[in-house]
Amino acid sequence: MSDPVLDAMNFLNEITLRYPAAISFAPGRPYDGFFETEEVIAHLRRYLDHLSDQGASPAQVRTAVYQYGPTAGQIREIIADSLRRDEGIDVPAESIVVTVGAQEAMMLVVRALIRDPRDVLLVSTPCYVGITGVARLLDVTLSPVPETAEGFSLAAIEATIRAERAAGHRPRAFYLVPDHANPSGSTLSAPDRTALLNLAAREDLLILEDTPYRLVSPGKPIPTLKALDRHRRVVHLGSYSKTLFPGARVGFAVADQEVVGDDGRSGPLAGELSKIKSMVTVNTSSLSQAVVAGALLAAGGRISELNAKAAGHYGDAMRRVLDRLAERLPEERRAALGVRWNEPSGGFFLSLAVGFEADDAALTRSAEEFGVIWTPMRYFHPDDGGRRALRLSVSYLSPEEIDGGIDRLVAFIEAESH
Repeated sequence: MSDPVLDAMNFLNEITLRYPAAISFAPGRPYDGFFETEEVIAHLRRYLDHLSDQGASPAQVRTAVYQYGPTAGQIREIIADSLRRDEGIDVPAESIVVTVGAQEAMMLVVRALIRDPRDVLLVSTPCYVGITGVARLLDVTLSPVPETAEGFSLAAIEATIRAERAAGHRPRAFYLVPDHANPSGSTLSAPDRTALLNLAAREDLLILEDTPYRLVSPGKPIPTLKALDRHRRVVHLGSYSKTLFPGARVGFAVADQEVVGDDGRSGPLAGELSKIKSMVTVNTSSLSQAVVAGALLAAGGRISELNAKAAGHYGDAMRRVLDRLAERLPEERRAALGVRWNEPSGGFFLSLAVGFEADDAALTRSAEEFGVIWTPMRYFHPDDGGRRALRLSVSYLSPEEIDGGIDRLVAFIEAESH
């Protein structure tokens, strides 16, 4: 429990609470302005009406929202329909497990796949701190695959696989966020997606595809790895925290890989995940599932259409941050300071490299003396990298806060560099 990864978010929350007047580029939260309190009630009502329309009795409707539900989830059919309509992912409802956010989905999948100390989980680095935390809690060995400014390379994955096997280890799966990744903001190209699937089939590797930012980004997204998956190599992890609202804490795993038990009976991997879930959270809140289902039904299963306005807002926010950085740090000035950043086309995050140690002490100085908060990139590097870089989140701030926050951030960078 003394692992610094497990304390990273606590420290960030402490800084935020200690300096409430600071402008924070740290939270990866959706923008509050899109939430209407009464919509929760309308979504719940829509789902209850749906159950009645499907022939459920008043007693069955009452049980559906008040009681423990099925461990694997009670809205799997609605999620499966939405995935077909929005993402071209065509799987039976039985291959879906509804989870307490995508975080639980990661926990269940990693626990199911890692059998003994020889098994390792490959992750792109930098990577989402949640998967690192899961690995730490489950005593799972992580094998980082370095990501460059252009994203990670397939050659790097192959080299990592070879090195692990030479050491007597068994690479089981590769975790990545292929669309507007947290924290780097990078996106995997269409050709690289096809090549990665071919590599997975060739190397007998599963891919854990985490997809929270696809449908809150402007433009038409590249097809998911799961939609392109022809050999059941992809376990697709989804969340409604960014697309609907995080308070629901509802996510899911699509795991249609066939598993054969000791008794010879076979079924989807989702069934095994459900067994583990029954001993972790028992089931996902029936009330939360009902509200999420109501929202999906209201949108005809098309979250992309439901989020069109939000995606435009986040795209504008990203563009505004990038434009303000370029205005305040023209090319000659940023070269002198050792500053550079990437330019994601969507999502919530971008990465900014600096010429000094961007550690917790620097973050404290930034909040206390300049009134601006960011996230150290070292939190996202299981290989101990990222020490001179920081992550900026663009999603939670108004345009005015973005302008003021970039002014403060540039002042901090200049002072720290000197």
